[in-house]
Amino acid sequence: GTTSRSSLHDLRPTHKNLNPQSHPQARAREYTRAVTAAKLDRMFASPFLGELKGGHVDAVSSLAICRTNLCPVVTGAVDGTVRIWDLQNRRMVASLDGAHSRNVSGIVFGNGIDGQFYSCGEEGIIKAWGIYPKGQYITADVDDSDDEDKKPKAKRRNFKSSQDDDAESPHGPLNVYRLPSSRNNSYANAFHSIDHHWSESQFATASSDAAVHLWDPERSTPITTFNNLWGSDDTVTTVRYNPAERDLIAHCSSDRGIGLHDTRTASALQKTIMGMKSNCLEWNPMEPYMFVVGNEDYNAYTFDMRKLSRPTTIFKGHVGAVMSVGWSPTGTEFVTGSYDKTIRIFSTRKEGGTASHGGYGSNGTARDIYHTKRMQRIFCVGYTLDHKYILSGSDDTNIRMWKARSSEKIGQLSAREESSLQYRQALVQKYSHLPEVKRIHKARRVPKFIKKETEQAMVQKEKRRRKETNVIKHSKPGTQKYTDEKGKVVVKTVD
Repeated sequence: GTTSRSSLHDLRPTHKNLNPQSHPQARAREYTRAVTAAKLDRMFASPFLGELKGGHVDAVSSLAICRTNLCPVVTGAVDGTVRIWDLQNRRMVASLDGAHSRNVSGIVFGNGIDGQFYSCGEEGIIKAWGIYPKGQYITADVDDSDDEDKKPKAKRRNFKSSQDDDAESPHGPLNVYRLPSSRNNSYANAFHSIDHHWSESQFATASSDAAVHLWDPERSTPITTFNNLWGSDDTVTTVRYNPAERDLIAHCSSDRGIGLHDTRTASALQKTIMGMKSNCLEWNPMEPYMFVVGNEDYNAYTFDMRKLSRPTTIFKGHVGAVMSVGWSPTGTEFVTGSYDKTIRIFSTRKEGGTASHGGYGSNGTARDIYHTKRMQRIFCVGYTLDHKYILSGSDDTNIRMWKARSSEKIGQLSAREESSLQYRQALVQKYSHLPEVKRIHKARRVPKFIKKETEQAMVQKEKRRRKETNVIKHSKPGTQKYTDEKGKVVVKTVD
């Protein structure tokens, strides 16, 4: 009969004898299955899904993924064009040609459900846009007429644009913002980064006048300006709001500094100077006391904001400057895009670990490397909200879509498929320390250029280590000491 099966085509349930004496070769069989599982994982690895059709005309310089919706994505290019994309169909919704007259240096979504986003350019102008055409989108509003059953009620809203009604694009601009000092010469105060507050209607910008500006969308001038950045006159390149601390901002500057600001007292908290300049910074969305920076020295570093004098982990592997980083919504891993034309995914923790303490197996090496023959230097990367896909924008004008797990099957899994997949993953993790499983599981094919540069970097590292050993060996006892790698990253801290 079929009473013990869910269908006629299903396997009949079997009862196993769990007595170890009845299975003398259990560990040997399990090891063989682990090797097979590692091979299957590499055989089915196919991370590249495709491009967003059409791409850009010039290099893609910025990318923004909506914080409240899965589908909308906005990208900006070096030629000043902003384009709106639909991820579900991988097609372009609108192209805002001439949105900026120079490079679009930053794009960010607001925290509302109205689909508003902001873009800034190197010509010194910030513009507000809408992903939905004017008057054609619907937001949820609560009907207060019935207190017992409050249901969202569809309500149409219209933005009032500061431009006249004959605007070329129905998506905006809804508003335009400038610095008061840039009325005559906007190029002197170019914007290099923009970020929106996670809960309030407020955004921040980083500009070349060595200042961080806070803006209210209802006002055309900044409400607060941080222009005394520890006496530095260098350009601020990146600014990011903390996801949990409402009044905390982090920034990177051209003087190799990483600084923290308190917006309540309009004061600078602490700054750390690294050996080389940091190009990007992102806060961990799940453990917001941690952030990661991508550096010109080819590495990425995670810091605890309570102790900026030393990074918690160094993530290596790139052979070019790290231009962009993006956290997974789970906060357990992040993706980096580099000048060496590769994308790498780093896990910050494994079993029993946290972002500040990596746990067993978190050694700062990439768990996966993505590259194609045609992909050039990568300027922006990011995870989608469902943690399943990665978007990248590169110098070859394309926006590419990747799977976060290269061998993951797209679509619904049956209960048996999911159980089998989890079993194979557990086997690979259990036996990953053994040579054969480790060799298969870690094997990645990389371009010849990357391989040669990696070998050369290893030779240089060994040379530095040997020199340091000889200096200590031939110096007076106690005058020279070994310095660990994390201790060499930070040059100094400034309060």
